[in-house]
Amino acid sequence: MKKNKISKNWLAKQKKDLYFKQSKILGYSSRAAFKLIEMDKKFKFLKKNTNLLDLGSSPGGWSQVARKKILNGKILAVDLQLMKKISGVDFIQGDFEDIKINNNILSYFAKKADVVLSDMAANTTGNKDMDSFRTGDLCLKAMDLSSKILSINGIFLSKIFMGSVFSEINKKANKLFSKVVKYKPISSKSESKEIYIFCKGILKIWYIVQQN
Repeated sequence: MKKNKISKNWLAKQKKDLYFKQSKILGYSSRAAFKLIEMDKKFKFLKKNTNLLDLGSSPGGWSQVARKKILNGKILAVDLQLMKKISGVDFIQGDFEDIKINNNILSYFAKKADVVLSDMAANTTGNKDMDSFRTGDLCLKAMDLSSKILSINGIFLSKIFMGSVFSEINKKANKLFSKVVKYKPISSKSESKEIYIFCKGILKIWYIVQQN
């Protein structure tokens, strides 16, 4: 199938999507905003004083939602792709795994972050198993970063796809955090294999290790 035909089919599906329509009406840059709104209603982690890191932030839907809830805290968005400026949100364009970018993130949250979000997904290859593995790897790396910058009662929320790396993610999450919940938002497309892993409270032994 030709690329332009695929694009037209994708656009047609989006136009029929309730959340896509609502995102345009409410000014969100993506339908993904509703996933975060839904998960915050369930887990109640966005507070007015929250310091938050948004990994894989572009086009900015999650940062927009966070900014509406966070009035006094700091918000840092990071993505390889450029993101439109959002008032009250600081942005770094680059790879969070890059040493320089990583150090900039750590410096920004000198007094620790309260929440780390990751809606990152690897570019699709057409191989579902490979795509799932690569997105899972991003989750694991984001989790590593979270263990360095989160406060002891901090939150890590990340997209994952069901697949071969899921058990490794679950095992690592339960090793690092006191509470781990898997959740699929209603606003997530029914045909999608994505779910989200919500982690809260770094276990004391790991928190102490990161402080030393």
